Amino acid sequence: MNLATAFTQTALQRPQKTALFWGEQEFTYTVLHDQSLAVARQLVEKFEVKPGDRVALWLKNRPEFIPAFFGIVNAGAVVVPINNFLKPAEVNYIVSDSGADLLITDDELGGHHPELAAARPTLKMLKVEEFSAEGRGAGSEDKGLKMEDGKNPPSSILHSPASSPKESDLAVIIYTSGTTGRPKGAMLSHGNLLHNVESCRLVLESVHEDRVAVLLPLFHTYMLTVGMLLPLIVGGSMVLVRSLSQPHHILKEIISRQATILPAIPQFYRTLANLSGPLQLPFRICVCGAAPLPVQVLRDFEAKYHIPLIEGYGLSEASPVVTKNPLHAARKAGSIGLPIPNVEVCIQDEAGRELGTGEVGEVCVRGGNVMSGYWNNPDESARAMRGDWLLTGDIGYRDAEGYYFITDRKKDMLLVNGINVYPREIEEVIHHFPGIKEAAVIGVPDARRGEQPVAFVAMTEGVTLDEKALLKLIRQKLADYKVPRHVTVLAALPRNATGKILKTALRTPAAAAVKV
Repeated sequence: MNLATAFTQTALQRPQKTALFWGEQEFTYTVLHDQSLAVARQLVEKFEVKPGDRVALWLKNRPEFIPAFFGIVNAGAVVVPINNFLKPAEVNYIVSDSGADLLITDDELGGHHPELAAARPTLKMLKVEEFSAEGRGAGSEDKGLKMEDGKNPPSSILHSPASSPKESDLAVIIYTSGTTGRPKGAMLSHGNLLHNVESCRLVLESVHEDRVAVLLPLFHTYMLTVGMLLPLIVGGSMVLVRSLSQPHHILKEIISRQATILPAIPQFYRTLANLSGPLQLPFRICVCGAAPLPVQVLRDFEAKYHIPLIEGYGLSEASPVVTKNPLHAARKAGSIGLPIPNVEVCIQDEAGRELGTGEVGEVCVRGGNVMSGYWNNPDESARAMRGDWLLTGDIGYRDAEGYYFITDRKKDMLLVNGINVYPREIEEVIHHFPGIKEAAVIGVPDARRGEQPVAFVAMTEGVTLDEKALLKLIRQKLADYKVPRHVTVLAALPRNATGKILKTALRTPAAAAVKV
């Protein structure tokens, strides 16, 4: 079994069922499956994509994301999803590092192709507006997917069983920030992702009647697994939210389509909890991930809507889900819950000794969902694994009932709107600004975004900082969510005896200086 055959199996079982809702449009399993095969044929015949080749996927949420993803895996290639908030220089690094020679994108993002090709001249591009018309159905227009009449059963799979990817074959490379400040490509196999989908199916009791609301970006491993793979392999439906400008637009779409599962981040649940007036939500379960859920938000939401809000924990390197609070047993506020089925979690000290109840150490994960390592990065791979245990870099403890709690992050990572931001990447850009002698970036709590980056700098003697010019430079180089909220100038940054900047000493002045 692989991701392509798992999707094919569902399409054969439920050819006429709506697999995807997108505004007023509906797409059956037949149209998405046949479109996936059409994309795969284009990749193989037109672009000569071979098994194991990496294909970058740079799209915002839109229906074509699904056939693009399954088209790549149907061709035996490896999907490299790219954050659509990144700037060309950041995309360039991922494309080059992964060795992708083909980029699937759209007219909007595809306008950056000349900038990308300048760094990687071999890079070819396939726009989703140019997808083969095969599989769209009668009456479809020339651009984009359209509604399928669903009269014909799905086509046969592209490859013979002998040439289809194996469970151990690489399926996806998810780039995540790392200790070097450069993104690292977590290598996830077909088996890793299928393992996590099955564990999520069990813990969420997901069935084919479920409709999963998808409002977070599909490039993120959380949505890739829970928002797309889970419903399409179980035989449910995706409600891909088209309008994200205002909360009431989002609610209108998911209520009209009677979504039953909502995976979202804490900020969205905070917004729902603070809405005035009565509101009837259709969900049977709400799931919170990507960032810690404040206890007060959990209590306010459940008191207002009487819907279980299940907090969990995961990371890209684990496909990504690791723990969830149980649906039918005690849900502990502030806890990330219990290990999901067929996944082991423990707390270890620096020497790898497993710690007991209440002892604080590093959260470690073992199971079929754990990555094989980082792409072309054996040193970082070795640092991330201790035997078959994944070292998460998060610090926490287990209570007497087996529930896990995160208390800190060993890594210096920020979580902005649930997306990893690594300070060193921002610091590297700041250091290019004339007159800056040293710099440090930390995160401060933010009620809407979870955290916000703020910067501290020390200037060369006699130089005055032009903060607006510095922030403009950062905004040109990095995604907007990585731009520091504020820059504080100090005579010198605090350092320890070995010369390392003491970021802990900066947290108090940062919180005082920035209103969030």
